[in-house]
Amino acid sequence: MRIRVLFLALASAGGALSASALAAQTTTLPPSSGTTAQGPVLTLAEAVALAKRNNPGYATSANARRNAAAIVRAANGAFLPTVNTNFGAGYREGRQTFFQGQGFGATNDQLTTDVSASASLNISVAALNDRKQARFNQEATETDITSAEQRLRTDVTTQYLAALQAQARAVLQDTLQTTTEAQLQLARARLQVGSGTQLDVQRAEVADGQQRVAAINARNLAAIELVRLFQLVGVAQSEGARLDPSLAATPAVELQSILDMARKANPQLEGLRLREEGFKRAVSSARGGYIPTLSLSANVSGNTFRSTSTGQLITSRQSSVLGQRASCIRSEEVRAALNLSNGLSQCQSIAFTPDQEAAIRAQQGTYPLDFTRNPYSFSAQFSLPIFDGFRREQSIEQAQVQRRNAANDVRTQELRVTADVQSAYLSLTTAQQTVALQEQNVATARIVLALAQERYRVGAISLVELVQARGDFERSETDRINAVFDVQRAFTALEVAVGRPLR
Repeated sequence: MRIRVLFLALASAGGALSASALAAQTTTLPPSSGTTAQGPVLTLAEAVALAKRNNPGYATSANARRNAAAIVRAANGAFLPTVNTNFGAGYREGRQTFFQGQGFGATNDQLTTDVSASASLNISVAALNDRKQARFNQEATETDITSAEQRLRTDVTTQYLAALQAQARAVLQDTLQTTTEAQLQLARARLQVGSGTQLDVQRAEVADGQQRVAAINARNLAAIELVRLFQLVGVAQSEGARLDPSLAATPAVELQSILDMARKANPQLEGLRLREEGFKRAVSSARGGYIPTLSLSANVSGNTFRSTSTGQLITSRQSSVLGQRASCIRSEEVRAALNLSNGLSQCQSIAFTPDQEAAIRAQQGTYPLDFTRNPYSFSAQFSLPIFDGFRREQSIEQAQVQRRNAANDVRTQELRVTADVQSAYLSLTTAQQTVALQEQNVATARIVLALAQERYRVGAISLVELVQARGDFERSETDRINAVFDVQRAFTALEVAVGRPLR
């Protein structure tokens, strides 16, 4: 529907207004998109598209998609083993620890490294239901984002219409200002020829001043509404930016068909239904507390170490070997003195060899990455709590209450959608009928104003009657503009109630 604004024609060069000047002259803002000499034209579709890319509130709502996807991945990860690795290094001073007078530990400084890896997996019915619940919640999040997009579309459309309506009123006030200027000129002309009075001139000056104020305020309001539109879109306002008044016509709709569409496609209603399904899975998860849980785990580890002084380690090993040799000789000499069989000759073979020294040096060279593996382990166990202080029963009852509340929310939303669609449909029908009546009122007021101007020109009526006729026309034209935009707003409200665009 093209938003039309009536412009009253000015009188001829002499300043008199004729009836023909009040014919139905109309003009519209440029309907084409693109860039003109006056500045770029922003269409409604372009404004909605820009808002989807730049509005920070909508971007915040869309970020919920990432959280929902992360929750689904975590729920799927419950069926994969948890793997942990550890790597550590340590230092121990070469000093013995004494316990009850006995010394323990090496006297050489030591460096150690340890590494381990473990894996565990818990399998339960609750994990399976949590996975299903996460998927339902993810789908519900998508419907929330769709609802946020619909709200953004509605807000942008409403503000776009408000800006257009303010601009149409501003154009009307500018046109009426031209009319009051012409009436003031006519009143002065009549005073000069003796057919008018000074009072008429003063009244015309007051009317012209008042109209100038009304025009300034109307232009200011139009500028403010345009600023608010660009704020909602989320981009800086372009210099000289204009709006496209060519709005799509409202298509004919049938109440029952859009009711059926709303019950099936309304994103808020669909989101509540999905969350209800998610709470059903939560009940199943709570009941899974009565089913055994299987836990699997495995572990493997290794370590390596070295002394900070290889020479001290070799010396200590040499001393140890010499001590073993002396102990062996003493024991075998006692056996020989008692004429018992002995291995005294074998004691002579106990010695610290170069090969042993090389082995010690080689062992020291394996630090820090040549680990000696410890025995690995694996375990599996079933667990089932027999009695946990009625916490399982409490969890089940809470989940059931949430599911019942979700079902009530679905029913409430169904009733709300039905009522909103019916109310919006009735408002749209009323607004369309109002437009037709306002068109008739404007046509009548235009004729009355034209006759009043002609009669005032010939001196048949006073300026007061002419001002009254002009005021009646202004109110009628303002009401017509409001009615035209009320139709657009009512149709937008119907789209909001249905939950999807209808054109």
